[in-house]
Amino acid sequence: MKELADFAVGYAGELGAEYAEARFQNDLKNMYLLVNGKPEVGRFVRSSGIGIRVLIDGGMSFLSINKPDKELLKKRVKEAVKIARSSVKTMKKPIRLSPEKTSKKEWEAKAKIPFKDVSLKEKVGLLFDIDNAVSSPREVGIKIASRYFYFLEYEIEKYFLNSEGTEVSSFLPKIMFYGLLTASEPQKGTEQDRIGKGESRGWEAVKEWDLVNHAAEKAKTLGRILKTAKEAPKGRLDIVLGSEVVGLMMHESAGHPYEADRIMGREAAQAGESFITRDMIGQKIGPETVTVVDDPTVEHSFGYYLYDDEGVPARRRYLIEGGVINEFLHNRETAFEMGVKSNGAARAEFFDREPIVRMASTFMLPGDHTFEELIEDVKQGVFMNTFGEWNIDDRRYNMRFIGRECYLIEKGNLRSMVRRPILEITTPGFFGSIDALDKNLKYEGAICGKSDPAQGAPVWHGGPNVRVKDVKLGGVE
Repeated sequence: MKELADFAVGYAGELGAEYAEARFQNDLKNMYLLVNGKPEVGRFVRSSGIGIRVLIDGGMSFLSINKPDKELLKKRVKEAVKIARSSVKTMKKPIRLSPEKTSKKEWEAKAKIPFKDVSLKEKVGLLFDIDNAVSSPREVGIKIASRYFYFLEYEIEKYFLNSEGTEVSSFLPKIMFYGLLTASEPQKGTEQDRIGKGESRGWEAVKEWDLVNHAAEKAKTLGRILKTAKEAPKGRLDIVLGSEVVGLMMHESAGHPYEADRIMGREAAQAGESFITRDMIGQKIGPETVTVVDDPTVEHSFGYYLYDDEGVPARRRYLIEGGVINEFLHNRETAFEMGVKSNGAARAEFFDREPIVRMASTFMLPGDHTFEELIEDVKQGVFMNTFGEWNIDDRRYNMRFIGRECYLIEKGNLRSMVRRPILEITTPGFFGSIDALDKNLKYEGAICGKSDPAQGAPVWHGGPNVRVKDVKLGGVE
């Protein structure tokens, strides 16, 4: 298949393509699923093939092949060239790619414990251990009415080359755990919480996560909420947001609206628009203490990679630096359109998906406060440690979070738990209200969905605990 990828690029050039690329990708994905203590049919993916893009006279096309058949490949390359030429007639503006340095590189992330060295019995057995830890009311103090757990393991092999001379090979293992717990209590209703873990490592990551105890603590917290939580205060208050809440905010209100394809309007019909415009670079959006980055080079992160799917080296992207909008996430097409270099944000899920602008690991850099210092000056407020529900509009401007594990703050001390406080705020309003950040940086693993046909990208998001001043808090009526 690698030889065919080499041939595809050369053959496209013979047919008149001014630029051509081929990406051979081989994916292995296994999902092990347990629902309410019973194994369910998981997901087992074996995907292998070549994705081909060609650019002619400003027209671009993408086609793929999953058979090692040279004659079929020649046919597909001819189709790609024909489509690219035809598309020029309907385009308002020709597509161009930013000029980038060529690279020749082989890289991999090595697993200390490869997935194949861990038995199915051990993998599913751990799911049963987690389920047993949360399903006993005597142990966790509450009935967990619904329990949903899975492991998702990846092995991703890629070989990319283009007509400019770039050639990159890679191998990447990834592992994810997801859990969803729903607790119920007579006369009190239900509460739900989730667990999201993901890293670019082997089974050794799972051993470090301590999932049995982590899930049991989540279940116990749900019990305390249902049995002891009081009504949340309302009105204008100071709020301390936990790193889980801040992390999701970074993904939804900093990562997505800073994707250049959204800003240009390409994603409007598939995944939404952005309140950010290209002329907002340099505009102040928060205090100097706020810096938000997207960094695929964080070792072991779930969104980890060293070269993107256009062969561009990965680097840390400073979306917001010192409270100022600094840069967007780019592939080579959007970078050319905005007169900058690509910052290596092009990713594709499978060989038969085109590379599009994606986040990797999006997080707010920590500050220099302790958690105690965040709450010591709060006369009355709320610590929203985790969230239960959230939504955001398709321009990533108006957002709403309903707290899950939350505590009343009085005179600088955490008091009783409070139930379901609601924070409704705009993205600029949130960043503009930030008063202090602590040193506690945490991450969560997740799958980010985007585009049509849909593509799921492994990502991290995170941040420190953050204090926001004088914001309006509501509650469930």
